[in-house]
Amino acid sequence: MSGTTVKKTLQFSVQIQAAPERVWQMLQDDQAYRDWTSAFCEGSHFEGAWEEGAAIRFLSPKGDGICAEIAQSRPPEFLSIRHLGEVQAGIDVTESAEVRAWAPAYENYHFLKQVDGTELRVVVETLPDFEAYMQRTFPLALGRLKALCEA
Repeated sequence: MSGTTVKKTLQFSVQIQAAPERVWQMLQDDQAYRDWTSAFCEGSHFEGAWEEGAAIRFLSPKGDGICAEIAQSRPPEFLSIRHLGEVQAGIDVTESAEVRAWAPAYENYHFLKQVDGTELRVVVETLPDFEAYMQRTFPLALGRLKALCEA
């Protein structure tokens, strides 16, 4: 990949009949996270903290995944995750040509208070090669999150 790869910006939205505080909590709760992100990869989990400035890793059961940091955290209104690189065999890789082609990439969550709950709007930067995958899996993941929040 060249350093001129153009990222795609995708937007997803789901109406959840729960307060923004509940949606915020369920997005980050360890067990809930494992459930709703299983739409992307069964066994997905995170290591790290959700506080602004904190390092966080999003991992598959094999330990590979994405290393990131929490760029902004304004509970329960806005969460911005800055993806910095890949995790390969337990090692954060942020300086390879492949990673430099897309990193940093942002995943932003907007928690919009509604009369009957919350509109969760997600704006994600991705490479064109992953667009179809994201278009297929993100709505499934948000559906799972919705079910958890409304339970």
